Amino acid sequence: MSANPSVVPAVAGRLPAFKAYDVRGRMPDELNAAMVYCIGRAYARVIRPQGPVAVGYDIRLTSKDFALALAAGLNAEGVASRDIGMGGTEMVYYAAGQGGMGGGIMITASHNPKDYNGLKMVREGSRPISGDDGLKDIEQETLRLLADPAAIPVEFATDPALHGTQDILAGYVAKVRSFIDVAALRPLKVVVNAGNGSAGPIFDAILDGVGQGGPLPLEVVRVFHEPDGNFPNGVPNPMLDECQRVTAAAVREHGADLGIAWDGDFDRCFFFDERGDFIEGYYLVGLFAEQILHHHAGATVCYDTRLTWNTIATAERAGGQALISKCGHSFIKAALRETGAIYGGEMSAHHYFRDFFCCDSGMIPWLLVLERLCEERLAHPGKTLSSLVADAQSAYPCSGEINFTVSDARAALARVQAAVAEEIASGRETLVAESALDGVSREFPQWRFNLRMSNTEPVVRLNVEARGDAALMQARTRWLQELLGA
Repeated sequence: MSANPSVVPAVAGRLPAFKAYDVRGRMPDELNAAMVYCIGRAYARVIRPQGPVAVGYDIRLTSKDFALALAAGLNAEGVASRDIGMGGTEMVYYAAGQGGMGGGIMITASHNPKDYNGLKMVREGSRPISGDDGLKDIEQETLRLLADPAAIPVEFATDPALHGTQDILAGYVAKVRSFIDVAALRPLKVVVNAGNGSAGPIFDAILDGVGQGGPLPLEVVRVFHEPDGNFPNGVPNPMLDECQRVTAAAVREHGADLGIAWDGDFDRCFFFDERGDFIEGYYLVGLFAEQILHHHAGATVCYDTRLTWNTIATAERAGGQALISKCGHSFIKAALRETGAIYGGEMSAHHYFRDFFCCDSGMIPWLLVLERLCEERLAHPGKTLSSLVADAQSAYPCSGEINFTVSDARAALARVQAAVAEEIASGRETLVAESALDGVSREFPQWRFNLRMSNTEPVVRLNVEARGDAALMQARTRWLQELLGA
């Protein structure tokens, strides 16, 4: 392929595509093949991998070419690379977690528009690279390499002595299916919406088994299943209302037991019940915590700061421990590694598993939901997915995450803190607990909230929950929205 050797402009010594946790930018002005080549060289210099680096890519139109440029950059520094083909980010995690591997890099921009692309990077053992844990050093080394455009080749080529392909599909399928008792599954009708991202073929491989236990007993209705980097049906972002409406309508039309949807690189998994209603990710965290603790009595599960009460209560009922963590994959993964927690969940639909290299997966969750639903139906025929989360939804109604674009995020947080302090001083509210672990968290006897600045976007994010009182939750949400100027 031909490279565009133009230098990506730096802003105050930074490259705009380098974010808090990964690299992601608009092409070609924020990210191009020349820059990806330099990132490959920078990764090699900073991380110094002691084995081959797995390179995977999603279905974006530039992803395969970027993967070639990346491998060429790694090889130029004497680092071996292994092309694992098209798939999802968790497949890079799986490959990088294998013995003898030196790390992994995924070419993807997840749910962003089609003129974006990016990279997600891990070390050996699939340990994360983000923020101060190597990503800033890679950025600075990339800047130094971009400063000499004459050293960037016009044509990217890998070194045959260092580059090869690696077929991981069968091993990966066996790994994710090992999280459930496949024999416990019973016939179910399932709607799956891949959003024309990478999930479709990999779902099919897990469904069929590729020699790893035989096919699963599912009747599947496929929506936007074919990978297509043009995204003819819109970007694969199940958090958008228009995307949710498509999955919900298919569930209702086909009388399915549930619906499943993924983002572009399927590191997030979203669920719809038998009525087509979207299930807030918060309640899935509690559902998975309970299910996993049933098989691992006394274990620890991890949750983030945004919505907490249901997860804590569920873990305690199941005889486990609940551990709080800052939001973000690097923090949750570190918590699992440091404490041995068996599962970590974020309400944003990221689910982490100790036995999957402490990484997040978008394929393990739907397998767990199917297993749970089938097990429940053995004792209670006709059990539905909605009934599995109904008690939690009633006990802890929540706002879901509400995003606000504000001109001054710190001023917005300070305005909320001042108003809350006045409520407490006047006696209208009784403060039970407060935390600055991740933004502003305040807890009162019957409701709580978390307000935080995004690590990746110029917005503040609000989450509110209450104890069995949806009206109170809604009223306090409106009050906080007004304070934020929404």
